[in-house]
Amino acid sequence: MSNTVDPAHDRAILDYFTKQASGFAAGPELHGRDVVQLIVDAAAPLPQDHAIDLACGPGSIVCALAETAAHATGLDATPAMLEEARALAARTGRTNVTWEQGSVYAVPHQDGAFAIVTCRFAFHHLTDPAAAFAEMLRLAAPNGRIVLCDGIASDDRRKAEAFNAMECWRDPSTVEFRTLGYLQHLFVAAGLGEPALARFQVPYLAKDLVAASFPKGGERSALLALLDGSVEGDPLGMSAQRTPEGVRLAFPSVVLSAAKPG
Repeated sequence: MSNTVDPAHDRAILDYFTKQASGFAAGPELHGRDVVQLIVDAAAPLPQDHAIDLACGPGSIVCALAETAAHATGLDATPAMLEEARALAARTGRTNVTWEQGSVYAVPHQDGAFAIVTCRFAFHHLTDPAAAFAEMLRLAAPNGRIVLCDGIASDDRRKAEAFNAMECWRDPSTVEFRTLGYLQHLFVAAGLGEPALARFQVPYLAKDLVAASFPKGGERSALLALLDGSVEGDPLGMSAQRTPEGVRLAFPSVVLSAAKPG
């Protein structure tokens, strides 16, 4: 297993998500009920279940799972995100939740402690996704459900490279969006078989996406020009289209899920 510790990258994640914590938590694109429900449906929580969401961010998945599960835990590396999560739990009256600061590579719980293990929109920030997936597998009880969600890069190599270059500029904490095949292989290589899939899109107006971002060098105008110019030929694989409100584009995304063998 490769070394999962990269202090410089860890600092980039902490810096970026501290800056955007409140805006990120309020964004309906990732935290609207329809998007959250995709994870809940894949996890299929039962009243006796204990669940954990790794890289939980502002807690939307944890609070949604806790509506049915006996208890849900959220783990994140960024204190500002955990503050948003605690605020959400307070607003929604969720008392059967726990929040922990920590790394997705070394979760302080015993093997098989959870009936549900989820991780959403985090793997593209990770330098070692396979190690994080191994931790998800370790935490899952026999017959437990493992649910992974992330944006995906195009199978077209040139589009994938252009998309990742844009994303690493827009969000300096990004490492790489992987392809659907890469994420599927994590399940297969772990002995879980082919995962169930639910594809979806995370749409944005380009100007809103840029306004909510903290691009490297602070070059929002240049970033917006790049996104506005991506309509012709779809070089980023984001299905960009011109509309009366401005350029609309979307992050292709997927939920993958499987049960750990009993």
